Amino acid sequence: MSDVPRQPSRRGFFLGAAATGAAAASLVSLRSAPEATLTAEAARPAPERGGGYSLSEHVKRYYKTTRV
Repeated sequence: MSDVPRQPSRRGFFLGAAATGAAAASLVSLRSAPEATLTAEAARPAPERGGGYSLSEHVKRYYKTTRV
């Protein structure tokens, strides 16, 4: 190997510019994204006679999506 420095290529320049732009765009979008808040329903006590099925809001939303 020789000690001659390599000439920068256009391909390398554009690759670096694209990577820098993608990184900057992701940082901007992460900073401006609202924080996700999770709300959980209160846990219901277990049924006394078995079963366990309950018509929750989640199940109601699912039923709405399956209507034809």
